Amino acid sequence: MLTVALPKGRIAEQTLEIFETIFGDEFKFESRKLILDMGAFRFLLVRNQDVPTYVAHQAADIGVVGLDVIEEQGLDIIRLLDLGIGKCKVAVGIREDDELDWSKPQMKVASKMVNITRNYFSKKAMGVEVIKLYGSIELAPLVGLADAIVDIVETGTTMKENGLKVAETIMESSAHLIANKHSFLAKKSEIMELYTQMEKVVRGS
Repeated sequence: MLTVALPKGRIAEQTLEIFETIFGDEFKFESRKLILDMGAFRFLLVRNQDVPTYVAHQAADIGVVGLDVIEEQGLDIIRLLDLGIGKCKVAVGIREDDELDWSKPQMKVASKMVNITRNYFSKKAMGVEVIKLYGSIELAPLVGLADAIVDIVETGTTMKENGLKVAETIMESSAHLIANKHSFLAKKSEIMELYTQMEKVVRGS
C-alpha cells in the first residue's frame, strides 16, 4: 500500500481527480474524515505546511504540495513531478505609492515564508529583518510594521484591494509530487508506475 499525504482544500480535490482519471473510481473523503483507503492507496488529509513533514518522516510515502512550501522547508525529500495545479507566485508586495529601494542598508519584511524571504534579500545583498506573521500580512506595510511583505499571490487582487502592489516576483509555484527517500527505494516500482500514469494525465497524453 502507498500512503499519500494531501493538503486540505483545492489541491487535494484536484489531485484526487487525477487519481479518478487514472483508476476510473470515485476518490472522495467522507465528511470530516482525514483518512481515505482506496484499493492500493491510503490518503491522508493534512495541513498544507505539514505535507513535507509527513513525507520526510515516512508517515507518508509520497505527497502533493506546493513548490513554495518545499523551498521554504528545505526538507530531505525527492521531487518527482510538477502537477501543474495550484499555480501561484511568491512575490514582494509594497504600498501602492512606494518603490523598492535596494540602496537602503536594511528592510523590514513581514512574511510567513521566513527562509524564502531571507534567501531572496540576501541574494540582493540587502539586510533584512523578517517579521513572521501567520495571516493578514497585507496589513503590515499599511500600519508601519514592515516596509514590504512576501506572500503568495494568485491574481494580485487581495494586494490591490489593500492598497499594495506586486514589486517583484520571487518564484512561480505549483503543486509537486514528492516522495520519501526510503520509500522510493523500497517501493520504487509502485511509485514509478503511479508517476508514469500521473504524468500522462498531467501532460494530457
